[in-house]
Amino acid sequence: MKAYELIPKLIRAALAEDKKSLESISLMIGRSIKKEHPNIASEIMQIIAGNNVGADVFRSIDLSPAPIDKESRSQLLKIEEALEIEQPILEKEVEKQLLDFVKERKILGRFLEEDIVPPNSILLYGKPGVGKTYAAKWLASVLKMPLVTVDLATSISSYLGRTGQNIKSIFDFAKTQDVVLFLDELDAIAKRRDDKADLGELKRLVNVLLKELEDCPINCIIIGATNHPEILDTAVWRRFDRAIEVPLPGKLQRLELIKRTLGKWNTQLKDSTIQFIAENSDLVSAADLCKMCEHIKRQILLNEGVGPDIIAVKECCRLAQLKNKEDKVRICRLLKSNFSKLSIREIAEITNIPSASVSRYIKE
Repeated sequence: MKAYELIPKLIRAALAEDKKSLESISLMIGRSIKKEHPNIASEIMQIIAGNNVGADVFRSIDLSPAPIDKESRSQLLKIEEALEIEQPILEKEVEKQLLDFVKERKILGRFLEEDIVPPNSILLYGKPGVGKTYAAKWLASVLKMPLVTVDLATSISSYLGRTGQNIKSIFDFAKTQDVVLFLDELDAIAKRRDDKADLGELKRLVNVLLKELEDCPINCIIIGATNHPEILDTAVWRRFDRAIEVPLPGKLQRLELIKRTLGKWNTQLKDSTIQFIAENSDLVSAADLCKMCEHIKRQILLNEGVGPDIIAVKECCRLAQLKNKEDKVRICRLLKSNFSKLSIREIAEITNIPSASVSRYIKE
């Protein structure tokens, strides 16, 4: 049996948490590819051998075991191996800053030769769903380094003093490994120290974080992310080499996101429909836009008798925020001008606005 034929069996064993089958299938894959891919086969064998003697599964890629919370015995970090993913679709200036950071990391030696301190940290901030986490995963992918995400749920202990110890353990781990440390929801542990509502212990926690950020060696990459930049302590901003605002996608970025997510289903829709969606989703995050495109694909498949363009426009209107009469008038007129064959009843169904109102809005 060829290696690729064993992949479905491997997935079933993993999802069923059948460790014995998982090991035996992995061994079969290792043996079948040993001749053509000896290095990969050797890595498979090392993973299995290490796991059987109680070693951490990431030991085979030279990572030490992740630190744990002494109170709950839960891991403080989530470790993800670097996987190749598509470059995020972001505003040009944001994209340039991320690409510049990658270039800088790839010429560390030249920086050091010229006595220039190389950058090792980025703070990403913006609304939820704009692509901060995806950008962190992409950076780890391009730099070929594992992404280590701090699990704030386990890091913040019921004993505040222990939270500081957890933060120190996390940074001690990151300092000795070649990893990208991702501090998601950074505001949870880095609030302004001038906030009188916070306890003194929480302020001491910020001091611990600041010291650890200051002491990070250049081999350790730190990426912070927050949806609430306004509550971050001012000193935290200074600890990051770059602070990059990730905005909602502009029209060009929305077009790219729509086309990428729809994939082959692009051909099912008219160009005018895709343009309509891009023009009427200016308040929609990248994540919600991608989710909408997935809905469109599913609805096209489920409703084969309905025109794909109608389905797509309906999904767009469902996501669009029609807050007042002006918004409703605008969307009704846009639908009629862009899709002249739509009846009043169809526009009413698409927008969830009564037919009488649709008729009045179009005539006004």
